[in-house]
Amino acid sequence: MTTQSLLLPPYATLIGLCVALGIGLLIGAEREQSKDGSATPDVAGIRTFAVVALLGAVGFVAGGLPLFVIALAVVGAGALVAYNHTGTQAPGLTTEFALPLTCVLGGLAMQDALLAAGLGAVLALMLASRHRMHQFVQKVLSRQELQDIILFMAVALIALPLAPDRFMGPYLAINPHSAVLLVVMVMAISAGGYVAMRWLGPQLGLPLAGFASGFISSSATIYSMGQRATVHEDSRSAAVAGAAFSSVATIIQISLIIEVVQPALLVAMTLPLAFGGAVALVYALFCFAKSAHFSAAMVLDKPGRAFDLKTSVGFAVLLSVVLVASAGLNAWFGTAGMLAGAAVSGFADAHATAASAASLLAAGKIETRQAVVPILMGLTTNTITKAVLAFNAGGTAYAMQVVPGLVLMTAVVWLGAWL
Repeated sequence: MTTQSLLLPPYATLIGLCVALGIGLLIGAEREQSKDGSATPDVAGIRTFAVVALLGAVGFVAGGLPLFVIALAVVGAGALVAYNHTGTQAPGLTTEFALPLTCVLGGLAMQDALLAAGLGAVLALMLASRHRMHQFVQKVLSRQELQDIILFMAVALIALPLAPDRFMGPYLAINPHSAVLLVVMVMAISAGGYVAMRWLGPQLGLPLAGFASGFISSSATIYSMGQRATVHEDSRSAAVAGAAFSSVATIIQISLIIEVVQPALLVAMTLPLAFGGAVALVYALFCFAKSAHFSAAMVLDKPGRAFDLKTSVGFAVLLSVVLVASAGLNAWFGTAGMLAGAAVSGFADAHATAASAASLLAAGKIETRQAVVPILMGLTTNTITKAVLAFNAGGTAYAMQVVPGLVLMTAVVWLGAWL
């Protein structure tokens, strides 16, 4: 905050004061309601919070940062006095910390009313969700799940930022930051499927999670669903449905990429992608209907883990090996042909192949008919990668249900291109 209150337009000052008052009333109303039925009610209610928010706003307007700091110190001292009166009977510090924070939000409203309003709404929501949050942490969330959350945050917030974001290793094919990001992505997809399974049950949760995760990475989704099927054999059929729905998301995403990069190519790819999407959807619906015959009781009784770090790292290592092999083939054969490059890059990502072909067409370096086959080649080799991942993660029983759908989808895509 800076001492520029006198330079604020009158309407901006009025909006800031109104937002500050609204924040105080909203948070105070929640604290006022929390007094009901309490033997030791909070000393601060709707009027106190409204006054505190206005105090922060007026302090900033009247005297800038120095006066605002004084106002915040007064509020903090008042909160300390209030806690000394009620601390022995109600040792919680929520209200005492909410008071100075409301004062800060009141001052922030004079600088950024939208941000202050959003933070005020979040604070009020957290205060109102006290019992739900306590019940979730104490009765719903297991110790193992809490450890998984901590592990995920450590990998995502510590390991990922520290990983070097540059290519290194054989043929300069490995980017450590991308590899760690892949680990985080697999963990997130697996955790998403786990949450959906516990929330909606495996029959609905896993297919829904599979479709949503397919837009991130169908390969990672098939792998994580295979992990789920291995840990909980009862949910194998639902995991297969989730893997099948991820293929539907793949076709949709390839179509969107082509439309964004080079819309003219989408005209030539309409029939292949429509055929592939239709078959993938029918097969996914078939797997979903098949999963309805299985009970979710055993799965929900033993929720297990949200993800397995070892297998997530194993997936990243496996795709890194594919990238090194692809880079090696490119180095050995040079620019022998675009088809070879599309085939080897497809082992890692079919979307990248589609984007590359569409970009070359948009740049006028190839013709439309020359851009179709590389996309189909990338989709085909990517199917091979998915089949290997399905066997590796879920075993034969899982892969034998997932692979036929992948093969059928790839075959009809080629059929559509031939027609």
